[in-house]
Amino acid sequence: MELAVRHQTIYRYAKPAVRVALLLRLQPSVCDGQRPQHWQVTVNDVPVPAFPANAYGDGEAFFQQMGPASEIVIVAAGIVATQDRQGVVSGLRPEAPPPVFLRQTELTRPDAAIAALADAVRTEAGIGRLHALSARVREAVAYTPGATSNVSTAAEALAQGEGVCQDHAHLFVSAARTLGVPARYVLELEGGMARSETHGWAEAWADGLGWIGFDPTNGICVTEQYVRLCCGLDAHDAAPVRGSVFGAGNSAIDVDVRISEAGLDPQQVQQQQ
Repeated sequence: MELAVRHQTIYRYAKPAVRVALLLRLQPSVCDGQRPQHWQVTVNDVPVPAFPANAYGDGEAFFQQMGPASEIVIVAAGIVATQDRQGVVSGLRPEAPPPVFLRQTELTRPDAAIAALADAVRTEAGIGRLHALSARVREAVAYTPGATSNVSTAAEALAQGEGVCQDHAHLFVSAARTLGVPARYVLELEGGMARSETHGWAEAWADGLGWIGFDPTNGICVTEQYVRLCCGLDAHDAAPVRGSVFGAGNSAIDVDVRISEAGLDPQQVQQQQ
């Protein structure tokens, strides 16, 4: 499958920023089953030339602008060729070893309830344990847009019983690590119809298979309709844009993501859906 992707982020500042420094992770992963084609990232219409691999194997670039800036427009766009590999994620550029992703963070730190959720599938064998965990997460936390915020923890979402894709992924990652299974948060762009946001899921390490992508929100392993962007210990660690701004005062952010099959008009795809 070939997916046409356009990811736009606009920062607007109350008064012109004196200096803007951004870390960009907007280069789709190059791996078995995924190849970005004709991909370009621009900041205020200026191309970002290179995205060398970071410690996680993801492309990463640094942008800096000195002088007054009232608005920063970041656009990442191109075609991504994908294949369905039944969730198996292999062939990434040299990356951190799996045990690195046993480390918990403030967003994934387990409590007694998460430990109990993990224990409920502990007797399952092999990859069946991970599938069972994904199903338990989906049952325990109902998908409810707006129920949580980007700073909500896995424990808070489980106690509340509702959340969004970020919460599902954090809870899966937290419980998997509790079981001694390396797991990481993945930010992705999900195809199949025109969209206006990114999506979070998880990858867990299965002996003999490697990294497997699980999407607890949709109850499936990842397919050819998923474009893998970057990974991290949690959603904050996997943010596509991070940085600092000096002298700007209050700011506003607008993010828009459009994905459709290459050759199809995104508005037409959305109407068909």
